[in-house]
Amino acid sequence: MSHHLALSAAQVEQFVLDGFVRVDDAFSRDIADSCRRVLWLATGCREDEPSTWVRPVVRIGQIPNPLFREAANTPKLHAAFDGLVGPGRWQPLGSLGTFPIRFPSPDDPGDCGWHIDASFGLENEPDFLKWRVNVASKGRALLMLFLFSDVGEDDAPTRIRVGSHLDLARRLASHGDEGLSIGELAATGFAESSHCPEVRATGPAGTVYLCHPFLVHAAQPHRGNVPRFLAQPPLLPRSPMDPWRENASPVERAIRFALET
Repeated sequence: MSHHLALSAAQVEQFVLDGFVRVDDAFSRDIADSCRRVLWLATGCREDEPSTWVRPVVRIGQIPNPLFREAANTPKLHAAFDGLVGPGRWQPLGSLGTFPIRFPSPDDPGDCGWHIDASFGLENEPDFLKWRVNVASKGRALLMLFLFSDVGEDDAPTRIRVGSHLDLARRLASHGDEGLSIGELAATGFAESSHCPEVRATGPAGTVYLCHPFLVHAAQPHRGNVPRFLAQPPLLPRSPMDPWRENASPVERAIRFALET
């Protein structure tokens, strides 16, 4: 890993305390533009005909296109993964999962509640509310937000509760390996994190937000003029995470810090 690509010590500590770090120019604008062209085709909408933008959100399933793999596997991102999860402790990304593409719309997209993303469950469990999260973050090393279009304040940027990962770690602490299901976590509306300041995941295309798996976040309606293109894949651990190990990664250290304070 070339040193100039690595996150600074200050960025790593910010990640531990705030639950996320923004990586600028994580992949090139050329790659972002090319990926967006692929995604436009998949939406069935036309970029030059806003009359075709009839839904507030269009979800595109996994696309095994080499362009997406290229965006996800730049030296800068690999260095950041090493810095937050630990060298050799994460699995390279083969794809970028699903893409929630948000279109300018007065309609409520219906998916804007605060939440965290699940990390383990039964393989064929169709009910995502039954998927689970535990205090060691079994099955997920990072939540990531890949911006494939320029995202300003009005372009439905993801809302983030700064430091909320610490509140969630404390909530999960007494539930052991089983953890809690997304449904159980959502039952309180994530009230324990309501005191956290809120920021928005804005930035130019090619920006990536690397987030702690427990970070509470939410979508919002699109009030701008240009559709927002985003991917939000997990980074998967190569072996089980352990917040109490001696050489804990920053992701693990954040959990331990929450439980010790």
